[in-house]
Amino acid sequence: MKPTLVTGASGFVGWHVARLLAERGHHIRAVVRQGSKVPELDIETVVGDLRDAESLARAVAGCGLVFHVAADYRLWTRDSRSMYDSNVDGTRNMLASAQAAGVDRVVYTSTVGCIGVPKTGLGDEAQPCSLDEMHGDYKRSKFMGEQVALEFARGGFPVVIVNPTAPMGDHDFKPTPTGQIVVDFLRGAMPAFIDTGLNVVSVRDVALGQLLACERGKPGERYILGAENLTLRQILRQLAEISGKTAPTIELPYFVAWIAGAMGTLTANVTGKPPRASLETVRMAKTKMWASHEKAARELGYAPGPAREALVDAVRWFEQKKLR
Repeated sequence: MKPTLVTGASGFVGWHVARLLAERGHHIRAVVRQGSKVPELDIETVVGDLRDAESLARAVAGCGLVFHVAADYRLWTRDSRSMYDSNVDGTRNMLASAQAAGVDRVVYTSTVGCIGVPKTGLGDEAQPCSLDEMHGDYKRSKFMGEQVALEFARGGFPVVIVNPTAPMGDHDFKPTPTGQIVVDFLRGAMPAFIDTGLNVVSVRDVALGQLLACERGKPGERYILGAENLTLRQILRQLAEISGKTAPTIELPYFVAWIAGAMGTLTANVTGKPPRASLETVRMAKTKMWASHEKAARELGYAPGPAREALVDAVRWFEQKKLR
């Protein structure tokens, strides 16, 4: 069996993809940066960087499948250029290397942030969306990276795109911005909240959805991998029930959150320390990122569990890791 290449295996979603593939008998080759490692998994690792096309060509040589999960996932950075280097140019480097190596199929991990959300109803893969609608460098760079993936697919290279919503669960190492919601709640660092909403999904379901996309997905198609649409208030109440802690009851008006985000971002730009909530984070939160995974269910057989399972796994993980 040819090796299966996974990028981002030292991160949250990529780790779960690599774990599931290994459990199913794949020989995993993981691309890691110099000095990085893949915790707890006994898999092959090769040193590479999305910004270094030659390193990716070496990594993908002889592989049959590629799961390109790696991304620069930050909602604030003082050096935005590095995010575009990884999420846009890095995607092009990875797909070009995979194409040159004769890979059979690539699953590219995008984000629900690249899905259009109507004023009423749920976002889906058919909803029109443009770069002008993307708030912040992360969403803009991921949208541009997704366009690169679609470009390769239109050229005949078998690339399938998945758009995870808000994955939560165990092994959220950094943590991710979504995992940080759980950490802040458990630490009592969330005295108030705003009126927003997320589609919460277990990271384990996202990993399984990626395998289904590889097996059954159509090249050039996008598949939302989500589960349950919840308001932030509902998420915090569930976290309170799971952890035994008290959920905040103060709902901030949007303009207050905007001012706090603007001040936090200004301070971060001076100090270099990430803000608790950047201005772009607040702007993103103005829209409830609710979506439908009906297409993935219909075409892939994707059947996620309830969001509560994801929240339980996340709470247990962060409590075990001392809220790192």
